[in-house]
Amino acid sequence: MKKGRLEAFSDGVIAIIITIMVLELRVPHGDHIRDLVPLLPVLFSYVLSFAYVGIYWNNHHHMIYAVDRINGAILWANLNFLFWLSLIPFVTSWMGENSFNRWPVILYGGVLIMAGLAYDILCTQLIKEGGRDSTLAEALGRDWKAKYSVLAYVAAIALAFVSTWISVSLYVTVAAAWFIPDRRIEKKVRGVKGSEEQ
Repeated sequence: MKKGRLEAFSDGVIAIIITIMVLELRVPHGDHIRDLVPLLPVLFSYVLSFAYVGIYWNNHHHMIYAVDRINGAILWANLNFLFWLSLIPFVTSWMGENSFNRWPVILYGGVLIMAGLAYDILCTQLIKEGGRDSTLAEALGRDWKAKYSVLAYVAAIALAFVSTWISVSLYVTVAAAWFIPDRRIEKKVRGVKGSEEQ
């Protein structure tokens, strides 16, 4: 199967997710700068989630670019990934509107864990279809960064019973670690194209 429809559908869903998140932002009733203060938790949770969705979109784009074909299992794995991503606006809103209280912060971490695992399943299916010697397989290797990210989310959930701000700082740390796009795939694709041109 060709990958064009999967890319287009995924881009559309991710664009809608971002749109839903921004529509959840409410305009303050007053016209003074201090009227924004009660909205700061909502704004912060929006910025954090926008960063996460943007990171996933960026890496998803690179990953799909590196493969030549897809199959039915990949389509379902991609839908699973998009499902968990589509829950981010809900948990973002709940966390922000409740000023980072325990259960919203825990559920936010739960969604991040599931999105991370779903992304890993998608990677696995793409590598399975392309083969162990494919560009994507060689670029990702064991992908320790993704595994450590999921472990950080698990730790953040556990630490929410101590302090939700520790949990939130872990979410921010993971996002910061992924903020610079994953260069492994770009380098590998560039290297493959260079060798083909010679």
